[in-house]
Amino acid sequence: MIWQGLVRFLDLTERKEIMKSKNKGFTLVEIMIVVLIIGILLAIAVPNFVKARQNSRVQTVVGNLKQIEAAKEQWAMDTGAASTATPTSADLTPNYVKKWPIGPVGVATDYVANNMSTLPTFKGQNADAFQGAATKAAAITAAGL
Repeated sequence: MIWQGLVRFLDLTERKEIMKSKNKGFTLVEIMIVVLIIGILLAIAVPNFVKARQNSRVQTVVGNLKQIEAAKEQWAMDTGAASTATPTSADLTPNYVKKWPIGPVGVATDYVANNMSTLPTFKGQNADAFQGAATKAAAITAAGL
């Protein structure tokens, strides 16, 4: 009889352990804390990503403008052009620039070589405007970057 009571007690204890294991999981509060932490991380990361993407676009434009300027100078030396001469994209490609730049936003006509005494522009802004601390924000807005 004592053995039977002990066996019943052990069976009851095992049943409670099985029932406890079925109820394991995350509570609503724990899930809400995890969601809150993910939200905070996103609030920090997304603006940094947007800023990095914008800086990348600006550097692409500045690099393209510098390439166009170098191609203009080479073209002027090769052809003996005057300082008032204005090379077109057809004059500069493919001999001086492999391919006329088209980006990072917009179309190929956004880049203008201008005459020899004027810096090339992207949507009306030259490379100096994108690099100057006082003019950078206005140039980025004007160019739509």
